[in-house]
Amino acid sequence: MVDSASPRRWPAYALALLFLGYAGGKAAFALQARLGFPGGPPVSAAEAGSYFMDAASAQWLATASGVLGACVAVATVTELGRRVPRALMLLILAGMLPAVGGGAGIMILDGIIGIGVGWRWYHAVLGAVVIWLSVEMARSYMTATRRVAS
Repeated sequence: MVDSASPRRWPAYALALLFLGYAGGKAAFALQARLGFPGGPPVSAAEAGSYFMDAASAQWLATASGVLGACVAVATVTELGRRVPRALMLLILAGMLPAVGGGAGIMILDGIIGIGVGWRWYHAVLGAVVIWLSVEMARSYMTATRRVAS
């Protein structure tokens, strides 16, 4: 039986790989100055034209956020990352959870009930996995860094 109270590293590493995949997909579209994501729903020219910033800049920012997310995920399980004050890391994780959950939540809703974006059922599954990995990574970090009262 798996002890759910023990810290685990693999969720953070799995999430880091997903973040790097996200960053890679966004970089590929940034090079083409396109909005969207490889394998995701197409973004019409009208939607792209009405976007609040140009496509390449938006995609490069998304690329950077994916790399940053991967770095944070790895930091939760490495010695170098454990040098970050616990309160600061918890604040970062508290900000990451709704940001990641929001994007994944849209994929889930659209993939299951359809809200007009174009995500499919398998995107909904991926969104659920990403939310679960994010929560598990945060839980594992909190477990690994908790202070035991003496």
